[in-house]
Amino acid sequence: MIIVFEKTAKANDVGKERENKLMKLLFMIGNAAVGKMTVGQELMKITGLRLFHNHMTIEPVIEIFGEYNGPAINKLRQAVFEEFAKTDNYGMIFTYMWAFDQKSDWDYIEYVKSIFAPYGTEFYYVELVASREVRFERNVTENRLANKATKRNIEASYQNNVNLDKKYRLESMDGEITFENYIKIDNSNLAPDAVAKMIKERFNL
Repeated sequence: MIIVFEKTAKANDVGKERENKLMKLLFMIGNAAVGKMTVGQELMKITGLRLFHNHMTIEPVIEIFGEYNGPAINKLRQAVFEEFAKTDNYGMIFTYMWAFDQKSDWDYIEYVKSIFAPYGTEFYYVELVASREVRFERNVTENRLANKATKRNIEASYQNNVNLDKKYRLESMDGEITFENYIKIDNSNLAPDAVAKMIKERFNL
């Protein structure tokens, strides 16, 4: 199922240079273990986009602190966004588990966009959805465990996913996301490379 629905002089200069080749920032959103990272990896292979999946900051922080530290993770992400926005890269895929019933998550998306906007950026939004059964099967795939050390405790990871489903609404309602360049894909029965191809073609990446 597909449903189509502060500024510096340097920022201004970069923005002017990109008038005909705007940077792309693609938010890959969806519930835990829906396949955001894996689809992002496949999309990176067939576009010029770089992948920044959320665990690239989560795992190092936990390794250093011995536990989850939200402020440290957010500061690392901010540094990556700020420095990447200044480059002449084609664009970035950022994976994010968006709790649609939390205003703070809506605000965070706007905050990330505010970092890129002064440099001239086009924004895209891909929401992946899959059944709970499929997601729980994907929770133990080799690729996921290889890239996310904290998921290797299978029992704890499973319970975390159960708790997330109970606590937050991690799938948008029909018509809730009104951004331009938005697509919702049920990838329950689709291979990651097939989903990546659909995204590439839909947004002409």
